This record gives sequence, C-alpha cells and structure tokens, in this order.
Amino acid sequence: MTTDFNATKAMFDLPAGLIYLDGNSLGPLPKAAAARVARTVSEEWGGLLIRGWNKAGWMDAPARIGDRIAGLIGAEPGSVVMGDTLSIKVYQALASALEMTPKRRVILSDTGNFPSDLYMAEGLCRTLGQGYALKTVAPEDVADAIDDTVAVTMLTEVDYRTGRRHDMAALTALAHARGAVTVWDLAHSAGAFPVHLAAAKADFAIGCTYKYLNSGPGGPAFIYVAPRHHERTRPALSGWLGHEAPFAFDLDYRPGTGIERMRVGTPPILQLAALDAALDIWQGVDLDDLRAVSLALQDRFIAAVEAACPMLRLATPRGHASRGSQVSFRHVEGYAIMQALIAEGVIGDFRAPDILRFGFTPLYIGEAEVDRAAAILARIMASGSWDRPEYKTRTKVT
Repeated sequence: MTTDFNATKAMFDLPAGLIYLDGNSLGPLPKAAAARVARTVSEEWGGLLIRGWNKAGWMDAPARIGDRIAGLIGAEPGSVVMGDTLSIKVYQALASALEMTPKRRVILSDTGNFPSDLYMAEGLCRTLGQGYALKTVAPEDVADAIDDTVAVTMLTEVDYRTGRRHDMAALTALAHARGAVTVWDLAHSAGAFPVHLAAAKADFAIGCTYKYLNSGPGGPAFIYVAPRHHERTRPALSGWLGHEAPFAFDLDYRPGTGIERMRVGTPPILQLAALDAALDIWQGVDLDDLRAVSLALQDRFIAAVEAACPMLRLATPRGHASRGSQVSFRHVEGYAIMQALIAEGVIGDFRAPDILRFGFTPLYIGEAEVDRAAAILARIMASGSWDRPEYKTRTKVT
C-alpha cells in the first residue's frame, strides 16, 4: 500500500472526538478549502473584481477542474466539465441521450435510484410528450428489462439507500448490444472507489462533488460525455456559456466544441475554489488502496454490529463487488436510533423508511473510529436509550 491515510486525515478539519460516518452525504471540510475560498473572495473578487474572469482563470475553471475529476473516474482528458447542480446535469445528459436514439421512447431506471433523478426523467418525458416514458424495475431486474424499446438506461451506480453497486461495464455492454445509450450517476461513486468510465465505454455520466469529493454544501456537479459523442451531442439547455463564442453575443445558439457545449450558466466560482482545494488531497491517494481499506473498514463494522446488535438487519450486499462505500442496516425505529447515535458523537444518517446509513472513507476514518462507533451503537441498542420522544421528532433533513 502506497497511500498514507494518516496524512490525509490530518488534512481535514473535524471536531475532536467526533466520529464522522456521513461523508457519503456531505464530506467534511478540508483545511485548505477555507483558506482557498477566503483568498478567492479577498484577493480575486476583492482585488481583481471583474478582471478575475481572465486574470484569476475563473472562466477556465470548469474545464480545468473537470479534468482533475476525470482522473478520479477513469475518464478521458477533456471529457468532463463542471457547473450547475446534479439534477440539471441529469436533465442535460438524458435529453442528449434521447436525441441520439430517436426511434425509441423509454428511459429505463431502477427503484433504487435517487428520487431526484427519477423526477427529472419524469419531467423531461412530460415536456417531450410523444409517448416518452420512464420505466423502473427492481435493481436486480435491470439487465432483463433492457430490450429494443429502451432508448436510455439511467442508473446510479451505487444505490443511495443500501449501497448496492451495479456492474457498470456489464450493463453498459448489454445496453449497447441492445441499441440503448447509457447515463451513469456517480454521486456515490466518484471519490468512493475506482471508476472506469472510458474502459466501460459509458456514454454519459454525471455526479455531485459535495459527498466523497468534499466540495462543501451546494458544491457544483459535473457531466461526462464520451469523446466519440462530443460533436453529435446537442445540449437541451443551451446556455450562453455553452455557446461557441459567448462574448460574440450572437442571437442564435451555436454549440461550443467538445465538452464545453455542456456548460450552461455562470460557474459558481467560490464553490469551485473549495472543490479545487479539496481535490489537492487526492494527489497522494491510490484509489485501489482507498477501495481496499474502505472494504476492510466496512467488513469490520458489519461484523461488530451483527455480533452485538442482532435486532439490526444488514441491507448492504455482503459481496465486495456488489457494494459501494457505505453500510446500511434496517430497523423500524431507524430514525430514533440514528438520532441517539448522533447525540453520542457518531454521525451517520437515516433514509426512509428504515435505513441507518454509514459511510466509510479512509481519507479520515480508521479502525479506531469504526470500533468506537460499533461499540456506541451496541450500547444504545442494549440500553434502549434511543427510545425517547426527542429522538423521534423528525427534522427537515434526515
């Protein structure tokens, strides 16, 4: 192993004594991000004002940082660009993919997909009319459901609730063999384990950066388009920064070259600065090391919890190849149990109807934290301390 995870842990600003197992929902603050954003605010925005677009490289940041993320997801240089939110990028990718398969009308997804992806697909189908429809099946039934009616498969590689992982390479090959285009959501993949978009011959991919990539709340999303599709991909959201010459101010839209055509609006410069600083952490990280340690930590946690808490039911696949970087347990009182854990300094999260969810990121989590978290959970379950009214009152964000 070549990665020093003690060194990466020192790069994060985590409260003393806190065990943070929710990086799969919101990554913690990299120490360098605060200083980077402050410099962007005071020196670039404050000192350069509008000159920052040229002198500070703001206009080029979405493509430059996109290339940094490309290295983490097995994508070709010049195939990833930053900007907007994940839902916007889902819409862009879906619309472009559907236009590439004009004789078909079905978007295929699964019931484990994140609801926002499904909502965007439903909205796009309503806008298009003409028989366009979203079809969902159980995650394990996706392969059998890809037939000659399917235009696009839209799948999140890792199920946000259970951590179940699709086989990207196999499903992409199957979709292509049956005439469909693929859209992969990497929200729970990018920065969690090695991703191989180019090797899998994926068509489109999208993802957020505020989870495993630690860009902060509201961090910008990214979109990938395979280079073989660049010049035939027509962006449905034809924003001015996706234009061939934005500052010519032509009244008619002409798509830019390559991945630049997937830009829409003004890039979020402060969030991109935070992301740029966060990505520096990855310079010394081997993704294979990350994956091996993450799986070992997950196995350690599963074994400890199952030994001490038989009332909790594992929802995450046991096989390593079928699992992302999170562990989920089921319990009818999962929400209250999670609130009790958080009160004891172990932060995970809850997903309806009954999922306790824990993320395992070796960048800042080690065996000591895993053992303490499992012990605290065991004590809470044994004592029944979760069974209090204050732990059962739902907050807006769970």
